[in-house]
Amino acid sequence: MYDLRRGWFVTDRVDDELLALLREDARRPVTQLAAILGISRATVQARIDRLRVSGRILGFTLRLPASEGRGRVRAIAMLAVSGEAIEKVPRALQRLPDVVAVYSTNGRWDLIAELDSADLVSFDEALGRIRKIDGVVATETSLKLARVAG
Repeated sequence: MYDLRRGWFVTDRVDDELLALLREDARRPVTQLAAILGISRATVQARIDRLRVSGRILGFTLRLPASEGRGRVRAIAMLAVSGEAIEKVPRALQRLPDVVAVYSTNGRWDLIAELDSADLVSFDEALGRIRKIDGVVATETSLKLARVAG
C-alpha cells in the first residue's frame, strides 16, 4: 500500500524482516532469503523489486574491512540550515561525491552528512563545498576514528 504522506509503500513485517536480512548481507541469494522468511522465491524477488521501485531500497553497497579504508577520512558533519533551504540542501549534499548519506535530525542541528574522502585534501575540499551550499548557515564536523561496535 502506498502512503501519500510518507511518499513510499508501507512495509509489513515480512518486508521489515527482508530489509534486515539484506542489511546484514545484500548478496544473500533470493532462495536463501525465501527459506529464512518462509515464503516463495518469486515472492521475495517481487518484494525486493517493489522496495527498489518505491525507493525504500536505494541500492546495494560494498562494505570493506577497516584495513581497506586506511588513509581515508571518514566524518560526520552536522549542519544548521536556514528554514527556506531545508528541502534543497539535502539534494545539493547528495550531489557531492564525498557525501555518502544525509540524515535529518532534531536539536541544534538540522542535518547530518556522512562523509568518506580519499584523504585530508579531498576532505577539506568537500567541507568547503558543503559550507558554500546556499542555505547552510553553520557546520560542525567530527572525524570518525575506529568502529567500536556493530
